[in-house]
Amino acid sequence: MNPPANMDPQEDHGIKHDPTSARAANKGYMPIEHYGLIGNMRTCALVATDGGLDFMCWPDFDSPSVFCRLLDKDKGGHFTISPTHSKNITTKQQYLPSSNILQTRYLHDEGVLNLVDFFPRPDTKSLLRHVSSGAPLNAINGPLETTNNLKKWLVRRVECIRGDVDVDVEVFPAFNYARDKHTTEIINENRRIEAGELPQRVIFKSEGIALELNATLDCGDTPKYGCPAIFFKKKSEETSLGEGITATFHLHEGQAVSFILRDSPRADLGEPTEHITTDLLDRIQKDTQKFWFTWISKSKYKGRWREVVSRSLLLLKLLTYEPTGAIVAAPTFSLPEDFGGARNWDYRFSWVRDSSFTIYILLRMGFKEEAEAYMSFMTDRFRHSRTKEGALPIMFSIRGDTDLPEIELEHLEGYRGSRPVRIGNGAAFHKQLDIYGELLDGIYLYNKYGKPVSYDQWCSVREIADYVCTIWQETDMSIWEVRGRTQNFVYSKMMLWVALDRAQRLAEKRAFPCHQRHEWLRVRDDIYEDVMRRGFNQSLNCFIQSYEENEILDSAVLIAPLVFFIAPNDPRFLSTLDQILKPPEKGGLTSTGLVYRYNWLKSDDGVGGREGAFSMCTFWLVEALTRAGAFDKKYLVKAINIFENMLSYSNHLAMFSEEIARSGEQLGNTPQAFSHLALISAAFNLDRVTGGSGGV
Repeated sequence: MNPPANMDPQEDHGIKHDPTSARAANKGYMPIEHYGLIGNMRTCALVATDGGLDFMCWPDFDSPSVFCRLLDKDKGGHFTISPTHSKNITTKQQYLPSSNILQTRYLHDEGVLNLVDFFPRPDTKSLLRHVSSGAPLNAINGPLETTNNLKKWLVRRVECIRGDVDVDVEVFPAFNYARDKHTTEIINENRRIEAGELPQRVIFKSEGIALELNATLDCGDTPKYGCPAIFFKKKSEETSLGEGITATFHLHEGQAVSFILRDSPRADLGEPTEHITTDLLDRIQKDTQKFWFTWISKSKYKGRWREVVSRSLLLLKLLTYEPTGAIVAAPTFSLPEDFGGARNWDYRFSWVRDSSFTIYILLRMGFKEEAEAYMSFMTDRFRHSRTKEGALPIMFSIRGDTDLPEIELEHLEGYRGSRPVRIGNGAAFHKQLDIYGELLDGIYLYNKYGKPVSYDQWCSVREIADYVCTIWQETDMSIWEVRGRTQNFVYSKMMLWVALDRAQRLAEKRAFPCHQRHEWLRVRDDIYEDVMRRGFNQSLNCFIQSYEENEILDSAVLIAPLVFFIAPNDPRFLSTLDQILKPPEKGGLTSTGLVYRYNWLKSDDGVGGREGAFSMCTFWLVEALTRAGAFDKKYLVKAINIFENMLSYSNHLAMFSEEIARSGEQLGNTPQAFSHLALISAAFNLDRVTGGSGGV
């Protein structure tokens, strides 16, 4: 029996342990799957089950980090709230129903402590006033923000809900990726204090940024206890570039303390200090919860995996940069694809590759406003960011920039010693020809399920299709952004076929002028025949990675029936599917129900090192099996089994990172948008084929 529709399926999940033992067992690092995400569609933070807020960039996704213990246990900085005595504690972490408000609960015989973390969101539909697209997007023009109602605060509320509990607080910021020194000032207020206000505040100040820590007290309903007594103290750590603060206090049942971290008002600019009360925070939390509940209520998905799909949608919303509509691939950087390895990349950018999948999911699930904002962002990109030859960068910053220099932060040790730690992304101008298929497929889907595209948009589509006709025989680095030699990747050829196919379909659907129609058709057919002749290994009886690597299997070809390149029951595809389902030691790519991108032992990708199974590829396998299962039920049974198995690899909050290690641990940047997009698509199509409602 499914849990109620407004409840999360992981609500009763408990982790019974000393909350510090997980760090101790992992050399001072929490396992990646022990984190939950909070955010406000400007930035986000990761909160561990032991109360450690170990990752936060401020004030935006791609801003330098303020807390980054996730990538250096000593230097990275953190903001931790936890019970003083952690022995024999059961920890439960969950989201409050239908929201992105995170609750971590610590249960002990003598008392129960609740920690609630969130970024405020006013109870309004949108904080943006959109302008017509057409100009290059940057930090000044494009969609305009009306931020008066958005409080750029981090709120952490700790409450004793049974018995008595001692609480420890530590705040050690590490500004600019732990590169900048800072000062710490504890200010004792000499003004009249409002009821519930703490007469102390702390200002952390580094070059270019100052953050203020405030606290409010809820004294509870039992007068004999009085109010919690809390005093901030400075503390130095040898590895820190400035002092942090600590506090220890006692809470009785019904008492609470709330901590608010925000930009420090600048007196030199006449900025007023807003005094924070408990009543104000209660109202803000209520408004925030209502905002998320109202938003997820728009979802059209009513299928059997409703709770998991809803959580994926809520996470995707958190990964949206609201001022522009861009969606980051993941909110983190340099989390490793192999513990101790060098496959560590910055994912805080928006990839063209994600476009068709994102638009498809947002529109099919009922989120037209988000799809329109994302489409607007991508439209401006392909109209104004192409080179004079017609090429398009593969990714953009959340503001639409392409200047993303890749830098190694040599002073950080990396997650569990996984060096180097990288910010920026050197793949921005990689030659990846598959992006034109994903982009034009996204535009085609938007025209089909969203709004009709304009003539100006069509003109850009036409230019891209003409460009594809001139470059389709060239080599590239394809979807996996290899850093070795360029090749004729089969996935890229398939997606170039998609580009011309969707441009042709759009022209016919809308009767747009199409002077190169016959050339598009000729090249589209040439690509198809080329893939069937050179991209299919007759002796292996399967599609392969590239014309050059014709004995290496690549799970990217699972996309073929999903984009209608080939019928899901075509013998060539079924034999490829059967080969991928085999374990790696037998020439396949599937192990314990998890799918690898390719055999990295055989493929020279220019990076080296090991990696885990790819979450996205596993969900692609599910969807390919589902489509084949419409004609042969044995594939449908496999699809359901692999899908349910894959769900078991999520963390306790139904959150997926990019990869999964052989040990079952999560790997790579988290949560990854593509993993959750693929999850939703797989669930949606499984429902349709098996007779579930799917909701659409």
